Amino acid sequence: MARHATGSKHTTHRTEATRVEHDCIGELQVPERAYWGIHTERAIRNFPVSGRADAEHPQLIQAYATVKKACASANEELGLLSGVKAGAIRQACMEIEGGRFLDQFPIDVMQGGAGTSLNMNMNEVIANRALELSGHHRGEYTYIHPNDDVNKSQSTNDTYPAACKIALIDMLGPLAQSAKKLSRSFHALADRHINDVTIGRTQLQDAVPMTFGQEFHAFASFLKSDVAAIEALVPRLAVLNLGATAIGTGICADLRFRESATRHLAQVTGLPITAAPDPVAAVTDMSVYVSVSAALKNLAVHLKKAADDLRLLNSGPHAGLNELTVPARQAGSSIMPGKVNPVIPECVDQCCFVIFGMDTTVNWAAGEGQLQLNAFDPVIIHSLLDGISLLTRAMGMFRRRCVDDITVNVAVGRRHAESSPSIAASLNADIGYEHAVDIAKEASESGRTVRDIAAERTDLPADRLDALLDPITLSRGLGQTCREQH
Repeated sequence: MARHATGSKHTTHRTEATRVEHDCIGELQVPERAYWGIHTERAIRNFPVSGRADAEHPQLIQAYATVKKACASANEELGLLSGVKAGAIRQACMEIEGGRFLDQFPIDVMQGGAGTSLNMNMNEVIANRALELSGHHRGEYTYIHPNDDVNKSQSTNDTYPAACKIALIDMLGPLAQSAKKLSRSFHALADRHINDVTIGRTQLQDAVPMTFGQEFHAFASFLKSDVAAIEALVPRLAVLNLGATAIGTGICADLRFRESATRHLAQVTGLPITAAPDPVAAVTDMSVYVSVSAALKNLAVHLKKAADDLRLLNSGPHAGLNELTVPARQAGSSIMPGKVNPVIPECVDQCCFVIFGMDTTVNWAAGEGQLQLNAFDPVIIHSLLDGISLLTRAMGMFRRRCVDDITVNVAVGRRHAESSPSIAASLNADIGYEHAVDIAKEASESGRTVRDIAAERTDLPADRLDALLDPITLSRGLGQTCREQH
């Protein structure tokens, strides 16, 4: 697979020392300083497209090292690797897990080959570091070989998805925590305004009274459901396919490897990792990625709803709703003095738009598997890891720079609730819908309150009108109870 250019150093036009390695295509010079080998070198040259390297997803690199470490232990347990080789491989893997050698994973995230390039890259880096730990030079693969030893009993098609899923689990934890913190902030805001009334709106038109507390609590409830959906993904992502190798038949793997590697990986990660029940099906099954993407999209939908509502409620201050004020974070215009825009909710919206695009990408890629393999794992995992990271940061920003410092304009909300003609709905049971419509219409045309018009046009006593038309009572759904008691 590779040979070390013993006793000679080839140089490039920059006089950089190199070593010569070979593969099925031919020979290639590899930088002597590099821990990667010929397969990585070819991939670097093949995919200069996005400018984003695998190293920009450290969770994926570290997860892949964890998978390789577990596989080395399984191979040692089964007598397929010597203790010396397995120990050196494990040590190299642990260094990568600890954050070393991240710069040795330079391949573009948009690599072709279903992740083969990253698998080869990982095998080469681990092998060359293990060689160093064993007292040998990089490239001396006679002693520890990237494919024969580091990749023993494995294929890209079982190890790459395993690493991807562990990386997703690692990143979903902080995402869930960020959502929980934002939910708690909305809960706290709701608690502070549980008795402050405003008017609810449907189709952007006045509906019936509610409290600001109810409005903010709804946002918290959205996020709570999102957290539950995210956490439910973990056991599904923990179903892995080690030992299935190329297409699920387990070719080139010891029959005992599947159980051993799965057990070792569960032990080193502490995750509820199990083996996929149908290895052939599991190689091509992208459903858990689609589910992760759907959970992120749903979270983005909820975040966009909250951000958009805050933008509407913040509109004004003189020609809009002006029911709350989001904190001023920067000047809003280069020409209009004093203008301040809701820039944090606007930023959240834009992050959500990216997630909607991410979901489209993932769905297309997941649906493009042919026969025994889907070749598009790289764009799926890149999109999901980017999306998770974006939403995690966006929620932290939303919480710290906006939600925690929102000011509710209580008097404005109460004025809107008391002056809205729509509260005439609470009179339906007592005077009938048609009569209530007439009162609402007059209130709307005259600018007077429903309470004042109803006092003139009905024979309901004042205390009854007060009970029926009290906004805080209406917000709590107690109007029917008042009617029944009457």
